[in-house]
Amino acid sequence: MSESIVEKGKVISLAYRITDENGELFEYRDIPVSYLHGSGSDLFPLIEQALEGKKVGDHVPVTLPPEDGFGRRDPKLTFTDDIKNVPPQFHRIGAEAEMKNDRGETRTFYVSKIEGDKLTVDGNHALAGQTVCFDVTITDIRDATEEELREGVPQGPVGGSPLNLQ
Repeated sequence: MSESIVEKGKVISLAYRITDENGELFEYRDIPVSYLHGSGSDLFPLIEQALEGKKVGDHVPVTLPPEDGFGRRDPKLTFTDDIKNVPPQFHRIGAEAEMKNDRGETRTFYVSKIEGDKLTVDGNHALAGQTVCFDVTITDIRDATEEELREGVPQGPVGGSPLNLQ
């Protein structure tokens, strides 16, 4: 029997590291996560392309500029207000607040700065505007089930939990 390779219709499990443009570790997953290759919904396209044709055990480094990764920083997603106008539970760096716009769309904002009596929240991803490096190691490859192909996502814990890196 031939060795499985990464191709459309396969459930791929992987471990990964994400470092920012300064080489600082941003995220590390050594417990495998899975995605359905070719579904186009769970992984940045350049990473999916780089994994095509690889096999279990392969280590694949991928560098993503902002436009192919977490996007450019949008200054319209940063707001500063008097700290007295913000509930106390948000008076710490890193606090999260879910906010909804007039169209009913929600976005998570993080308290990014507190200076004097001013508090700043930011709706940009922490890596927005940066070139990031993904170091991906393929841990498992298997055929997708009919349900997985229909749904476009892996089911259950087989090979790892579902992945979403977009």
